[in-house]
Amino acid sequence: MATDELSSKLSRRLQIEDGAEEPVAVDEGDQGHENGAGEEKAATANADSELGAKLMRRGELNDGVGEHHQPSMKVFNPYTEFKEFSRKQIKDMERMFKQYDAGKDGFIDLMELKLMMEKLGAPQTHLGLKNMIKEVDEDLDNKLSFREFLLIFRKSAAGELAEDSGLSVLARLSEIDVSTEGVKGAKTFFEAKVAAVNAGSQFEAEIRQEQEEKKKQAEEKKQRQAAFKNLQSAFK
Repeated sequence: MATDELSSKLSRRLQIEDGAEEPVAVDEGDQGHENGAGEEKAATANADSELGAKLMRRGELNDGVGEHHQPSMKVFNPYTEFKEFSRKQIKDMERMFKQYDAGKDGFIDLMELKLMMEKLGAPQTHLGLKNMIKEVDEDLDNKLSFREFLLIFRKSAAGELAEDSGLSVLARLSEIDVSTEGVKGAKTFFEAKVAAVNAGSQFEAEIRQEQEEKKKQAEEKKQRQAAFKNLQSAFK
């Protein structure tokens, strides 16, 4: 039966090609079947194409060619990354950072930085604040993470900040106890400076005293040696 049907279709096609018979419109049911088959083939082709693209992408990532956009899960440890600072210094910086992180989201945004600079007595313009963030904003999110906040002090210690830049001013003024405000804060700052000068002077005085003591001991030793020689001469 199937063979007779196939033979009939082949014969009909030959007749159409020879012009002996006019082509007849395909029945809508048959056309729908053909369309459905075509759509099915197209969907299969698209799926194959999408699968091929995913496999190619995975291969590129494995070969190190493509760039993986999954967020990094690396844990930031300030004590191991910023070894140039003592634990106390990092704790002080963290305390200062948290004080001005008003939103408690782990970042200091532009408005919070504005408040910080005003509290430190060095208000900045809107553009100045944006430039301050931009200078250490490694992830380009327009706000400061704690790591980026520490970068300010690293750059300051390394002399990488312009003397008149906002970040340089921030690093210098952070020597003040920022929890103390107004005249009391200034008093604490200058008292600390005076104490540092006095400590330096005392250190120099101790060195001079030690040198004088050594000089005195050397002179006394010389006198004893001379007296001993005189005593020896008396018994000869």
